[in-house]
Amino acid sequence: MNLPPSHSESSGFDQLEPRIQRWIWAEGWTSLRDAQERAVPVLVDADQDVIIAAATAAGKTEAAFLPILTNLLNDYDPPGSVLYISPLKALINDQWDRLGRLCEQLEIPVVAWHGDISSSKKHRFLKSPEGVLLITPESLEALFVNRGSSLAGVFQNLRYIVVDELHAFIGSERGKQLQSLMHRVELVAGRRLPRIGLSATLGNMSLAKEFLRSADAGGVTVIKSENSGQTLQVQVRGYIQPPMSELKKLLIQSADEQSEEDETENKASPDFAIADHLYKVLRGSNNLIFPNSRQQVEWYADQLRRRCEKDAVPNEFWPHHGSLSKDLREQAEHALKAGGQAASAICTTTLELGIDIGSIKTVVQIGAPPSVASLRQRLGRSGRRPGENAILRVYCKESPLKDSSSLSDQLRQSLVQTIAMVRLLLGGWFEPPRTQGLHASTLVQQCLSVIAQCGGATAADLWKHLVAEAAFQNVEKPDFLKLLKSLGEHELIVQDSSGLLLPGTVGERLINHYEFYSAFISDEEFRLVCDGKALGSVPISRPLTKDQRIIFGGRRWQVRDVDLQAKVIIVAPARGGAPPLFDGLGAMVHDNVRKEMRAVLADPNPCPFIDRDAQALLDEAKKTFNALGLGERYLIESGGRCYLISWLGDYANDALRLLLNHVGFSCDNAGLAIEIDADIQRTLAALKDVGELDANDLDSILADVENMLREKWDWALPESLLMKSFASISLDISTAIEFAQTHAATYTNPNEMMPRALI
Repeated sequence: MNLPPSHSESSGFDQLEPRIQRWIWAEGWTSLRDAQERAVPVLVDADQDVIIAAATAAGKTEAAFLPILTNLLNDYDPPGSVLYISPLKALINDQWDRLGRLCEQLEIPVVAWHGDISSSKKHRFLKSPEGVLLITPESLEALFVNRGSSLAGVFQNLRYIVVDELHAFIGSERGKQLQSLMHRVELVAGRRLPRIGLSATLGNMSLAKEFLRSADAGGVTVIKSENSGQTLQVQVRGYIQPPMSELKKLLIQSADEQSEEDETENKASPDFAIADHLYKVLRGSNNLIFPNSRQQVEWYADQLRRRCEKDAVPNEFWPHHGSLSKDLREQAEHALKAGGQAASAICTTTLELGIDIGSIKTVVQIGAPPSVASLRQRLGRSGRRPGENAILRVYCKESPLKDSSSLSDQLRQSLVQTIAMVRLLLGGWFEPPRTQGLHASTLVQQCLSVIAQCGGATAADLWKHLVAEAAFQNVEKPDFLKLLKSLGEHELIVQDSSGLLLPGTVGERLINHYEFYSAFISDEEFRLVCDGKALGSVPISRPLTKDQRIIFGGRRWQVRDVDLQAKVIIVAPARGGAPPLFDGLGAMVHDNVRKEMRAVLADPNPCPFIDRDAQALLDEAKKTFNALGLGERYLIESGGRCYLISWLGDYANDALRLLLNHVGFSCDNAGLAIEIDADIQRTLAALKDVGELDANDLDSILADVENMLREKWDWALPESLLMKSFASISLDISTAIEFAQTHAATYTNPNEMMPRALI
């Protein structure tokens, strides 16, 4: 791979347009990468659907666009265009800059389309739709709603639809919206268009193919880049943290000005020890630090910045999350890319996707990772230079054990889950996308969008173009008819004398609101402003009070004024503060992760990638695991309560808890264990009853569930469709019933009692 491409060595290179070949030479490339070489022949003729799966920085964008641009440069009249769909505005901006450097030399326009782009640039593209259009699903939705009558001209010369970060869409509301939008683009264009999916993380290629082209998944060509053979270095460190009430007190106290004596005392919290260690091992290099909440992002950014100030050295630590203003986020991105000075970003999932931030030495995870797939995606940032290893550091905080400690605490749930996820990562497994969700909420939005686009639509049109031939094929016709009736009852639609469906009073108002274009709920927030400059936003559900001190953007502020009507908070620099409360970033744990956790606890050997403190915590967990006999049984009893340890994931455990409630037993899902208010004999009888339930009898099973409104338009669904959508998205009822059938029948030791150690 160290020789320049030639006719004999690179057939892909030879198929590229000469101007693109010259650009490759000018860039100093000595060869096409694996994915790029293989993508050219399958993409250049624009005649097939393709998925390009490769690690971060493996050149996926060029793999797609070198042959795509070659196609655009061929002598077609009129010139063609490409629709590039991205999950993030920031990724669009990044690709705009990246593609712009190449396309400028080729005289191919590259147009970014989102809220920060001027109307004049958008109008220019609409007038002459050629080149590459970079857009989010929400902005594409807005095009359909607001410019439906002119879209035929916009899409008539479209040659490709490219979806970046494909994995970020699969199994979500936005994913259903995107599937529907791709189909609607083809309807407007009047022909099938090649769809190109780019992704670094795909747990199940067949599911990805089905997502990209559900009607012909078998016809999707997959280009999976060869593994680079990168070595991963891992260390998991363990810490004991004070009880939650004391920890909150410590963190709040630490935010205010304190004496040196108080500061030392507060460092009993492991967060201070973690911050000290991060400062020691990360300074002087570029790194990404992922806590599990925006609140923790702010706290660590502030603590690490203060350590730089204390040592009188330039700050190297920058916060990055979705509530920060664009300017503050870009400061962190520019610091990472600049290369002149070391920089680390303390971030959420905002830096998990493919924004170009240069080479990263270490990826840090504080707390258990959200998922194995997320951990794999984040690690794609590290060790990108030849000969470099990817480095992962994980910091796990566990509670001290006492008489009242829960079983999950005794089994060191967070630490064991982290170890299990790292083992699965090393074994090459990560979670497949969960694709069975109906997402009927998004179907409501798409019905209203099509009606707005076309100036009205018949029920038959909506059924054909949204359900029968498109993204919502799992919705049955009786449920669809009930849905239309419900939309009428909610005044979202009306039907005229000819049978045409039109926006109703409520529907008209909602369609004309800017929030209509997103398929998910956007929480209202307060804007934080200092000296007229926006710093970002915080959730409106947790408003701030005048004179309150906060940490935001990694710095400390005092609230000067709160305008409730305008939702604006005026702040000024201050010396003390605490991070505002944001929602966490927890994820549902997969069945395989829980099974691996059981394997970790049953393994008698030391774990090779954890430190001494973490090993001591793991040894405690193994001692409890063995003392309770959890390698052989799943039910234990103490104090009149039964503890059910299924080793199932959260979707199945949530369903199991709900089904036990349904057959009359009070219980709580405490992570690893479901705690049931019954002895073992009654619990076995309850499991037998659960095993006899019909998984399709949702009217009965979900009758007492009161919080099924999870997605944006759920309030408009008929009850029966709401239940089906909720169950498909949030529960695994079939696995729960199967577990109950299997274990109620085979359990043979009901009289064993839980050892006293649990109490």
